[in-house]
Amino acid sequence: MGFFNKLKKITTNLFSGFTEADEAFFEELEETLILADLGMDTALEAVEQLRQRVRKEKLHDQEEVKAALRDILVEEMSVGDTALDTSTKPAVVLFIGVNGVGKTTSIGKLGSQLKSEGKRVLFCAADTFRAAAADQLEIWAERAGCEIVRQHEGADPGAVLFDALQAAKARGVDVVLCDTAGRLHNKANLMAELSKLSKIIDRECPGCARETLLVLDATTGQNGLIQARTFKETAGLTGIVLTKLDGTAKGGIVVAIAKELGVPVKFAGVGEGIDDLRPFDARSYVEAII
Repeated sequence: MGFFNKLKKITTNLFSGFTEADEAFFEELEETLILADLGMDTALEAVEQLRQRVRKEKLHDQEEVKAALRDILVEEMSVGDTALDTSTKPAVVLFIGVNGVGKTTSIGKLGSQLKSEGKRVLFCAADTFRAAAADQLEIWAERAGCEIVRQHEGADPGAVLFDALQAAKARGVDVVLCDTAGRLHNKANLMAELSKLSKIIDRECPGCARETLLVLDATTGQNGLIQARTFKETAGLTGIVLTKLDGTAKGGIVVAIAKELGVPVKFAGVGEGIDDLRPFDARSYVEAII
């Protein structure tokens, strides 16, 4: 994993001057993790766990302390299954999140990934509020070699999803990836829209494997955590897709989201290419930055 370069530089500088795990080291580590956007509470708790482990296990060597810190951060992020549930045919994945975070792009990349695994994938253009949203999704469908169901701008999102599910059942589609609007003005509107889509899935594909993935822009840092709290309250998230992690020093938000919300990060967007959406692995992530 060749990303998180800025974040790795911060932690490398910290450990390059390492002599022992004394109180000055722990204080600097707290500051480093906060700068990396773990958030105050998450950073303080992680450092306190490390402090106790160092004393209990009498760790002195730099590599031992690094390994202990990695283990602690991996434990913080181990909050659920990071694999995408596609156990039924069709499986349905709703992508939610505010505008500009990369929902449409993430759908295109995931569609390409699933297609390469031999699955038949259908895109559902249920973001009918944003001008050209369906056009953008259609471009990604062509790039990924996936099918798409869309209607005109301003159409009822529920009607688009209904058509997509009918098409999926008729065509033997494996996975339906559904784009949704990112510009619903308050929690009530958001809840009503997502509840409507959920009822359509229940009615048309009862018992199907379902995922609700919140797409977050990693560069927003703690604002992303605020978004995640709101969407979790209204949508019942099963996972997070974290985009724009290429080169950002704010990647520590991954840890805070997993720990505070108990929602696993399932995918990480690490670049602009169609292959740049990676299944998220906490161990690989931590080893990339520490």
